[in-house]
Amino acid sequence: MVGGGQLARMTHEAGIPLGIRFKLLSDTRQDSAAQVVSDVVVGDYRDLETLRAFAQGCDVVTFDHEHVPAEHLRALEAEGVVIRPGVEALLHAQDKGVMRERLRAAGVPCPRHRIVADPADVERFAAEGDGFPVVLKTVRGGYDGKGVWVVGDAEEAAEPFRAGVPVLAEEKVDFARELAANVVRSPHGQAVAYPVVESIQVNGVCDTVIAPAPGLSEELSGQAQEMAIKIAAELGVVGHLAVELFETRDGRLLVNELAMRPHNSGHWTQDGAVTSQFANHVRAVLDLPLGDPRPRATWTVMTNVLGGDFPDMYSAYLHCMARDPALKIHMYGKDVKPGRKVGHVNTYGDDLADVRERGRHAADYLRGTITE
Repeated sequence: MVGGGQLARMTHEAGIPLGIRFKLLSDTRQDSAAQVVSDVVVGDYRDLETLRAFAQGCDVVTFDHEHVPAEHLRALEAEGVVIRPGVEALLHAQDKGVMRERLRAAGVPCPRHRIVADPADVERFAAEGDGFPVVLKTVRGGYDGKGVWVVGDAEEAAEPFRAGVPVLAEEKVDFARELAANVVRSPHGQAVAYPVVESIQVNGVCDTVIAPAPGLSEELSGQAQEMAIKIAAELGVVGHLAVELFETRDGRLLVNELAMRPHNSGHWTQDGAVTSQFANHVRAVLDLPLGDPRPRATWTVMTNVLGGDFPDMYSAYLHCMARDPALKIHMYGKDVKPGRKVGHVNTYGDDLADVRERGRHAADYLRGTITE
């Protein structure tokens, strides 16, 4: 796996029961996955020779992020390295402009959009629709709210262009909530779909995921799952695909983002599904039969743990575990920094209000924002 973050850490964990030998390309020995994987290569994923040496002896190479240069992946594929998802699929998670045009051509509903050249062009884009505000995104590299701006006029639109990279303009969707459809697809076309979840964002960062999405009609849930499976097949995705969606106030679904790797909106599956997203990603990239995605409980809630001013989270375990023996804590081995994702907790049960409160209390206690 290329990338040493928490997604690689949890994917490695899922491969252990299968006896999978896991090799990691990590930026440093201190990265989340590098702390627990035995076979670690420290190197720069942007360097072709590093990637080439790392791939030797690997049956398959997969990723915990989308940032490996496409030209390097094409070179590896030309040399016979098995890459999953392949570069032609991964490009749609790397480049938002390419993704939008491919989905539009496939008839997948998306927000109104186009590449814009400068602030004046943003103003023209706004005038072509309902005016400002408009959402601007760098076509590459953005995540967790980074590389995304909501601008109210042409003057505010100047900031995204200072980086000198292409900018995508999108209408600001008046959505009721954000959803995510997580699916996994194997090389021979087998696919499984997890329950559609509600994803609650705070300051552009995922805070809470509720599985299944409360109050979502069976019709819309089926549409979201079918849409995600269609996208996976259309783009040739192998492995896990997360399709982030807007549910509009008039009951439509629009695709917001794609991620071709395990995803924050699927972390609940570690404890809430028969087969986790991580285990199914491993199965898919190795072309093994996929596991059952059905939920184990009526409700499962994933609550992200963000860093605060209280660095010693380990001492907080005593309170959290004693208060809630059913609580599942997953920490990433990261240094605690304010606002940084350092772990998550999963709670589950039959009463959604209770499940949400238990998750919120644990995350806040671990962060140090509450003390009792």
